[in-house]
Amino acid sequence: MDFWSPGGRADSVVAEARAWLDGPDGVDLVVATSGSTGQPKRVRLARAAVLASVQASAARLGSSGPWVLALPPTYVAGLQVVVRSLVAGHEPTLLERDGWPPGEGWFVSLVPTQLTRILDGAGGPGDLDALRRAHTVLVGGGPVGATLRARAAEAGVRTVATYGSAETAGGCVYDGLPLDGVAVALGTGGRIRVAGPVLFRGYDGRPELTREVLVDGWFHTSDAGRLDEDGRLAVIGRVDDVIVSGGLNVPGPAVAERLRAHPGVRGAEVLGVPDPEWGNRVVAFVVGGPDAAALRDWVAAAHPRAWAPRQVVRLGEIPLLENGKPDRQALLRHPEIAR
Repeated sequence: MDFWSPGGRADSVVAEARAWLDGPDGVDLVVATSGSTGQPKRVRLARAAVLASVQASAARLGSSGPWVLALPPTYVAGLQVVVRSLVAGHEPTLLERDGWPPGEGWFVSLVPTQLTRILDGAGGPGDLDALRRAHTVLVGGGPVGATLRARAAEAGVRTVATYGSAETAGGCVYDGLPLDGVAVALGTGGRIRVAGPVLFRGYDGRPELTREVLVDGWFHTSDAGRLDEDGRLAVIGRVDDVIVSGGLNVPGPAVAERLRAHPGVRGAEVLGVPDPEWGNRVVAFVVGGPDAAALRDWVAAAHPRAWAPRQVVRLGEIPLLENGKPDRQALLRHPEIAR
């Protein structure tokens, strides 16, 4: 067999990852994408790409050491936690089994939802105190807005926002700046392209799709972004997150970030839904907060009023995939969408 695909319990994945790192070269890691927008893909990563990511991450953070696994180890973010810890010479701490480690100086990766819940006091006892002891909390796998970063800093938690995917062996842009050896460029419509030693070999069993997104050494992502005057990448969202409604382009992630900034809102996602009148209507899925009219006014106070959601769907919580990302397909199946 020329590949290893992680599966099973976290402790089994740790043992298999150790064997893969110590084994013969030429055995690819195959990791599945989340499938948040459809069918998951199987991504083939050479060991050299995974290790290039590990080394570049440690160099950017200025340190390496033990890691806490708080994410599913079968997806790239969790698996990289395992590999980073093993390469640094430490057995990873399995949060579900072992709890937070004592002392300081360890690392952890979280998705924004996890960090939000801990800051809200909705996590386990001692979670926030534990994060204050961490060397760094990487936050990725979804939009990491300024409001969340500010809340974490105020609480004494050092965070680094990451951008990447399974195809880039995990996070390859930290706080808007590419890791050493990684190049980022913008194509048509702001589509993000990535090059460097962290790139995947291709999609297992899908050569046509591989040729479509891997072109001349660049991975053409499905995300749109912009570069500020300092060369920092700001991720706007998926290319298809730009909702064309009534002939206007509405960036769904920007609207969602504004809604999350409302003091009464505990969670929000914004999607476009086909509509016979508008082409697509802007739908906000919101946990908490005031009534729909007040939320529209809140968005319009910071953005064009045309960006304000035409429909607000109330939820008890945002549905999540196993890896902690919002389950977009479940949101689109909500019964209120058809009304």
